[in-house]
Amino acid sequence: MKLVIRAFLGLLGVALTLLIALGAAGAGAWYFLSPGLPSVAAMQDVPLQVPLRIYSRDGRLIAQLGEFRRIPVGYADIPEVMIDAVLAAEDDRFFEHPGFDYQGLVRAGLNFVLTGQRSQGGSTITQQLARAYFLTPERTFVRKAKEILLALQIEQAFSKEDILTLYLNKIFLGQRAYGIAAAAQVYFGKDLDQLTTAEAALLAGIPKAPSQLNPVSDPARARDRRAYVLRRMLELDYIDTTAYEAALASPIESKLHGPTVELDAPYIAEMVRAEMVARFGPDVTSEGYRVTTTIDSRLQGAADRALRTALLEYDRRHGYRGPLDRDVLGRMEQMQDRDAGLQRLLDAYPVHPDLFPAVVTALNGDNSATLFIHDIGVATVPWAGLRWRSYVSDDTLGPTPATVANVVAVGDVVYLLRTVNRGWLLAQLPAVQGALVALDPMDGATVALSGGYDFFASKFNRAVQAKRQPGSSFKPFVYSAALENGFSPATVINDAPIVFEGADPAQATWRPENNTGRFYGPTRFREGLVQSLNLVSIRILLRTGIGAAIRHIKPFGLPDSAMPRNPTMVLGSGAVAPRDMAAGYAGFANGGYRVDPYLIERIEDARGAVIFDAPGKMVCTNCAEVWLGDARPAVTRVGAPGVMGEEGDDEGRSPDLPRARPGQEIPAYRDAAEMIAHATAWRPGSDETPEFLAGDSRAPRIITPENGYLMYDMMRDVIRRGTGRRALALGRSDLAGKTGTSNDRRDAWFSGFNRELVATTWVGFDQERSLGDREEGSRTALPMWIYFMAEALKGVPEAPLARPAGIVTARISASTGLLALAGTPDATFELFRESDLATLGTDGDDGGSADIPGMHAADSNEIF
Repeated sequence: MKLVIRAFLGLLGVALTLLIALGAAGAGAWYFLSPGLPSVAAMQDVPLQVPLRIYSRDGRLIAQLGEFRRIPVGYADIPEVMIDAVLAAEDDRFFEHPGFDYQGLVRAGLNFVLTGQRSQGGSTITQQLARAYFLTPERTFVRKAKEILLALQIEQAFSKEDILTLYLNKIFLGQRAYGIAAAAQVYFGKDLDQLTTAEAALLAGIPKAPSQLNPVSDPARARDRRAYVLRRMLELDYIDTTAYEAALASPIESKLHGPTVELDAPYIAEMVRAEMVARFGPDVTSEGYRVTTTIDSRLQGAADRALRTALLEYDRRHGYRGPLDRDVLGRMEQMQDRDAGLQRLLDAYPVHPDLFPAVVTALNGDNSATLFIHDIGVATVPWAGLRWRSYVSDDTLGPTPATVANVVAVGDVVYLLRTVNRGWLLAQLPAVQGALVALDPMDGATVALSGGYDFFASKFNRAVQAKRQPGSSFKPFVYSAALENGFSPATVINDAPIVFEGADPAQATWRPENNTGRFYGPTRFREGLVQSLNLVSIRILLRTGIGAAIRHIKPFGLPDSAMPRNPTMVLGSGAVAPRDMAAGYAGFANGGYRVDPYLIERIEDARGAVIFDAPGKMVCTNCAEVWLGDARPAVTRVGAPGVMGEEGDDEGRSPDLPRARPGQEIPAYRDAAEMIAHATAWRPGSDETPEFLAGDSRAPRIITPENGYLMYDMMRDVIRRGTGRRALALGRSDLAGKTGTSNDRRDAWFSGFNRELVATTWVGFDQERSLGDREEGSRTALPMWIYFMAEALKGVPEAPLARPAGIVTARISASTGLLALAGTPDATFELFRESDLATLGTDGDDGGSADIPGMHAADSNEIF
């Protein structure tokens, strides 16, 4: 007995000694290793590298940008079958162990003793999480010790559910997919709650070797690994035999699925990415930001279709430039399946929106051709779809082809366009480019924007980056300035030759002309705009004054480059981007307020907190008006020519009104009575009291309501009977706008609007050259606008601008612009401001129009 007791005590001593040694070793390990471990606070604030996601205003995904494909999910969003599969594959005792599994460690230790090799076995999910987030991937005993210590810390800081959620959001699953939700999209194109048992088992098997065990890299190995996971699920009673056999028999899908982009708008995505980088730095594509834009998905789709249709129509008018490639059939890879060989051959050619690469395989006796179309197959295109005159120059077409052999040959690679009414048509990628921008005029929100035919062929965004001559589409801004400088819609201006001599003999003489090459004599102000007469417009600018015109136009938000300080400004010789033009026209569409275009409506961080809300200025017609800078007219003008207040007169401010002391914004009132009296007349602008109005969300006024309405009505006439008549096809009476064609027809424009939507379209070549004979704003850019507006305004009630109380109608003589008598033969109705009408003469008065601005002799040597 004593021997047994001694033996027992000896063993107990050894055990205690070992425990003390282990405790000391553990304490020592903790002492030496813990300084290199992260704090609990750091562990509780673990960032996930989540891509930047961009959405339309109506919640459609536009783009997901970033190297890491990740969709963070909560524990409640993870289906039970997915949890079971992961536990079966990686750590079936996860909910029982304290962070490390001694059984696994023992197995790994025995393996090392027997083989002398380190094993990856024995790592729990918690240990894998610790390694993935905080440790290096090196395989050493020190790192393993750190891993165990850190796992214990993690178990103390987080619940089991939180640990599993972090793990399933963090793990790499191959093909740039991080986390199970992203992997479900990448491999199956599904959300987590749609996964089958077989799919969950396949995903659960990938973490062991993500690059080798995913179904795209190696379907066979992925199938074997899935079978192992399914067997473990069966052994652990997670599934029954029936489910096991059904899942085991499921085929392996070996292809990638991208994120489900619901709105194809790559120009928008790139604009947002660039703005986010400017705001938050270069890491925005991995920090989980969610950006909601102002884009309306329906209008964006309409904008892209309108632009492509208009460019394809222009391209068709100018002839066929030839195939992409010739004689390619001899290069085709020899395969038993000829169609597969043709498909592989065409894989080398770019695919563009609406255009399908195809190879001509036969020319037929009826002048049709047989082609193999990429991703479609064999099709026969009739002669009507192939007959196309060849391109010679932008102004010249080749002869009409007689046979199909005059157009294409066997072995040609061409593009085909699929149409609704005409079937397949021979086509080509347009060489010409275009842009379309649509804004909400009430706040400047960008509701649609298209920067070119195909972003992936050219990332240059013409809607915001192309600064081009606006041509006559700039005239409304000058005409608006003229209305504040003595003109009315009835003012008569002489449409006669003008000559500008150079400052010295070396400078050329400039003799501007109308587009028609004709002169029309005395012409009313309204008709000068409606018919886009250059000589009338130049005289209007010169009488208004270039400086006065620029001061009036600047508040519209147009860049300085749009306003050269010479008479060519009114003809649109400056440089401006389509978005800037749309924003300028928004000032007419909303009745005279400045709104700045914006694209980002809201930004949320990775946790869903809103960190930015667009502080856009809203038009408020019922609010007290805030004028922008010195845009407010200085003095009320009556009669013609009218007199502006002199510069420096403080906009007509009475000298009796109190003024603010230097450094202060609010005047120093002597008493309450003076403050009340002043408040009835003082309407400070944001330039005068920036701090006081810093939180003001009202859009500032830039022109009077009367000015805005007169411009709207005159631009309605542009559509009713002027250069914009094509837009009558829309069957609406609320639309107004202006065409524009730059010098030598290098740019074609149209900007138009009603009270609720403003849109600008532009067509031109990136490398500036003429668009060709007869290619003007009304023919080239206006159709794009019409196509867009037809969809944008479908089912939308008419929205004309409200007529201000200060606008009246009067009968005038169409030839003199003066009030008509009862028997005036050419009487017509015209709109006036009440103040202008009060001093307007009557037809037949002595002097007639002699004193009306711009009415001068038609001597070709005179400017006026």
